[in-house]
Amino acid sequence: MSRRPVAVAASVLTVLALGATSACSGNSSASTGGSGSTPTVKLMAGGLDKQIYLPYQLAQQLGFYKKYGVNVQLSTEQDGGVGAEEAMASGQVDMAGAWYNHTIEFQAKGKAVEDVVQLSGAPGEREMCTAKSGVHSAADFKGKTLGVTDLGSGTDTLTQFLAAKKGIKTSQFHRIGVGAGSTAIAALQNGKVDCVMTTQPTVAAIQKKGVGTSAIDLATTSGATAAMGGAYPAASVLARTDWVNSHKATVQKVVDALVATMHWISTHSADDIANKLPQSFVQNQLVTKADYISALNEDKGQFLPDGLMPAGGPKTSLATEKLVGNVKGSVDLSKTFTNDFAVQANKTEGFKTTTAPAGPNG
Repeated sequence: MSRRPVAVAASVLTVLALGATSACSGNSSASTGGSGSTPTVKLMAGGLDKQIYLPYQLAQQLGFYKKYGVNVQLSTEQDGGVGAEEAMASGQVDMAGAWYNHTIEFQAKGKAVEDVVQLSGAPGEREMCTAKSGVHSAADFKGKTLGVTDLGSGTDTLTQFLAAKKGIKTSQFHRIGVGAGSTAIAALQNGKVDCVMTTQPTVAAIQKKGVGTSAIDLATTSGATAAMGGAYPAASVLARTDWVNSHKATVQKVVDALVATMHWISTHSADDIANKLPQSFVQNQLVTKADYISALNEDKGQFLPDGLMPAGGPKTSLATEKLVGNVKGSVDLSKTFTNDFAVQANKTEGFKTTTAPAGPNG
């Protein structure tokens, strides 16, 4: 994803650090121990308590990792620290809960990283703008100061892309990093920015405080398609291709658990989901539980029900990267994702798939 779509409050991070999640360290493991033992996988997400990334923790809460025979040690990236995708690429963890577009950026840098299961077809972001900003679409970005999580992040890329789609050059507006959560809200309140791109539950907090409204919806698959010209695959599980090739049975177990989780999400209400998540995720200094559930009802459409990369998604992501200048050369999209594991997971459980899958060319 965006490296840090929404910064987490310190108290929430403390809970995560002391809770069931396990911080990554030193070397990547995916250890299997003795013959027939349960493999262990380290997975770092770009913010476990963010709604866009809730499937990773939900799978743990539902007992699905254990059910499918894998011990997944979850950790969350810290604001200002190494991003989940970078931790994965450097071998600090085995897998990253991050946005698909990073696989394209890695390939452009000569690194082989692939997406093994796709959890969402939209970024889950909204452009939240103050009433006096006069921003109703990206066509109004000229002369404005726009907040992103941090410069170079996924929210920064999306902001530039939306502007470029409307013919607005990056030199015609100003971008600054404002973090997210309470710092993003403060930036809007204090007039430091006209708009900020952020996700739930920060969106709900901004709306409740009356400091901003949603000008651009990238939070649902339909909204992303309207704004970007196609589904934009965001939350996923990324891993180095060499690691995937040498741990295929383990990867399949992780994907089995997450596909089962996506099916569970699609067949349960926002209330059901919130009730399964840790209390600190759904009720904290930003939002009440009622706010969290309302926000999830609003943006639940970002989640894909079967873990498949949607047709056209990779092409949309590549077009985004090229338009903002992150990628200049050719990219082999067939090497950036695979639907093989998700297809097998759905087949094993007898789930009916509804997502039109992307072919090798995206």
